[in-house]
Amino acid sequence: MSTAISNEQLRMAAIAEKVEHGERLTLEDGVFLYESDDLLTIGQMANTVNLRKNGKKVYFVDNMSLYFTNVCEEHCAFCHFRRDEGEDGAYTLTPEQMFDYIDKHYHPGMREFHITGGHNANVPFQYYVDSIRSLKQRYPDVTIKAHTAAEIEFFSRLSGLSYKEVLQELMNAGLGTMPGGGAEILSERYRKKMRLVDKASADQWLDVHRAAHQLGMKTHATMLFGSIETYEERIRHLMYLRELQDETGGFMVFIPNAVQPASIDAGLKRRVSAYDNLKTIAISRLMLDNIQHVKAYFINLGTQLTQIAFSFGASDAHGTIIQERISHAAGATSPEGLTRDELVFLIKGAGRIPVERDTFYNEIQVYE
Repeated sequence: MSTAISNEQLRMAAIAEKVEHGERLTLEDGVFLYESDDLLTIGQMANTVNLRKNGKKVYFVDNMSLYFTNVCEEHCAFCHFRRDEGEDGAYTLTPEQMFDYIDKHYHPGMREFHITGGHNANVPFQYYVDSIRSLKQRYPDVTIKAHTAAEIEFFSRLSGLSYKEVLQELMNAGLGTMPGGGAEILSERYRKKMRLVDKASADQWLDVHRAAHQLGMKTHATMLFGSIETYEERIRHLMYLRELQDETGGFMVFIPNAVQPASIDAGLKRRVSAYDNLKTIAISRLMLDNIQHVKAYFINLGTQLTQIAFSFGASDAHGTIIQERISHAAGATSPEGLTRDELVFLIKGAGRIPVERDTFYNEIQVYE
């Protein structure tokens, strides 16, 4: 027994030595960290890396989440947001209907619209292009972050255009960046098991982001963890992102999101533990040596665990959001949004320096 403990300590020390000297961690290193119960050492290493990259600054953006449609042809096992056309609660908004919602919540200084939605084949690709264009014309100073790589792949099938052609049309209409959703776990075994076979494959998701980066667009990356994936699949997911980042340098931030159970009767009954959330944030920071930021998404973590995450490698608190729907449709118990003052208080309460940013991490205001 003592030999096993000694071997684990030696292995952890060897990884710590790599981290200290800025050496890249391997697949085996990442799986070992997940299997270790030494959360504090893992967190301390991640905190060291983050302080080296970002100091004590924690970033947030004044943004609003928007949802044009929840009609979707996919049937992902974890999603409770989607509806079929004609089903109770299904909607597809016109730009004018979206304006009515935005105008109730909009204020000068809002920097970003974060748009996600269903794969709605009942409207043409032009609907999505026109929606972006209408938003940009009405709110020219707001960056539009819209449409995951899975949505871009869907638009490609819907329109017959290539990924680059789809992206270029959306960029011409006013698209500024893509969110990181649709990645889930970049493993075909996982995607088959979770009924993602008709959704963008792992390779297609990566190809869409590659195309976006080649067009000069900076994008976001996510991982949806905590269901049926193995530790090795999580680490391989991170390594796929790291490899693409080596190639393109186009990712600004990585966002690990825990799966949310919809109710006590849901197939996935248990929430991801605080322990696993913190460990995943820390390991992400350690593995993704070439991505500047790791986000602590308060919608999934809750505000108090988000504060702790800033000492486990996270340097971003996301944004004000106003009213988040997708995670809350799946059972999230966090606030649906926070004000700028609440975010500043949250970050300062964790002993960090709040920095309001724009979408592209340009600093707007530092709250010393």
